[in-house]
Amino acid sequence: MKLITIIEAITRFAGAIAALLTLPLVGALVTEVFSRYVLNSPTLWAFEVSYMVMGAIFMLGIANALRIGQHVSVDVITLTLSRRTNGVLRTLAYLLFLPLSSWLTLELYHYFMEAFSSGERSGRSAWNPVLWPSYLSWFVGFLVLSLQVLAELIKSIRQALGREDYAA
Repeated sequence: MKLITIIEAITRFAGAIAALLTLPLVGALVTEVFSRYVLNSPTLWAFEVSYMVMGAIFMLGIANALRIGQHVSVDVITLTLSRRTNGVLRTLAYLLFLPLSSWLTLELYHYFMEAFSSGERSGRSAWNPVLWPSYLSWFVGFLVLSLQVLAELIKSIRQALGREDYAA
């Protein structure tokens, strides 16, 4: 199905960005450790970079984790059920989750826009960076998650109807 293919390409791209963000995270942490313990001069920025980048990694990676079936699940009951019954259960779960993830996406958009327009800063260190890039990653992460939930919902409906196997 073309819609699922497009959504999953977006999800893969967000997951790739999350994976690439591990490089600046490691770089910031190595720099901080070296500065603190070898040069005896800790950085002003490494702590804030590390929690912001780690947050972006998590938020941009959650949709890809859903796509490849890596979220925590309890399979004790579902392993004994038929594919169609599992499709019905997944459909119900995604129907419950999609409105919630969509609402959170909208709220995170407002959160990002407020931080962007006000120039909100962290206030956690002397560096005091603006927060909107971090909030943008939260919004984008949940937007991609909502899209992936939609794709999973479509796949589970098709499975429940016996038209297609569920990929996960």
